[in-house]
Amino acid sequence: MWLLAHEITPDPDNQLIQLGSLVHSEAYPQEKKGWETAGMKIDIIKRVGKQIIVGEIKKSDRFLEAAKMQLLFYLYQLKQKGIDATGELLLPVQKKRIPVEFELGDEEKLRKAICEIKEIVKMPYPPPVNKNKFCNKCGYKYFCYA
Repeated sequence: MWLLAHEITPDPDNQLIQLGSLVHSEAYPQEKKGWETAGMKIDIIKRVGKQIIVGEIKKSDRFLEAAKMQLLFYLYQLKQKGIDATGELLLPVQKKRIPVEFELGDEEKLRKAICEIKEIVKMPYPPPVNKNKFCNKCGYKYFCYA
């Protein structure tokens, strides 16, 4: 997150990043995609009746909790602007749609995560590498281990 916040992008030749981009571009061709505003890049936003639905496309449910937090962040930001919306995690490869709405404790959990993120982003250098099983597939692998 520190790298991305400081405009250091992951390796565009990383196969998983390319796969994610392909899934994103090919899935849901009937939907209008890509709505950007301060701190948010919403994949799909649509109105169904009077309800606004924010959709976040993911290639798998592997990091479901992180994806849910990302979507809750979008819903929280929209709520701060007076826009009441619900969310939907879209997993086209698995043919799943997972509804996301605030549950008890989610808003406090989100506020805490935002504070932690801000602290990390303010650091003059990225935090030390914490090697784990995902490092070999990460788009930042060569940055961290060069």
